[in-house]
Amino acid sequence: MFFVKLCQTILANVTKKCEGKITESDIEKLFEKECYAVLERIKVILEDDSLDDKECFEKIESLVCLFEEIGNDCGARHDFG
Repeated sequence: MFFVKLCQTILANVTKKCEGKITESDIEKLFEKECYAVLERIKVILEDDSLDDKECFEKIESLVCLFEEIGNDCGARHDFG
């Protein structure tokens, strides 16, 4: 179920960025491009050796925020309010 929701929200965001002006043949390419961009950003966050172990929370927080940016919240675990 997670994968379906993830795909739906990524596709919705891709469509929104293109203001709905995309053809069906472009959807797969745009979807893949968005997925690779997100994976690249996750990799950069995880490879950041400038943070020590005490700052690992910040790495995880960055990943949670990234998922939120693409329309996938991480549930109540990120509700610190």
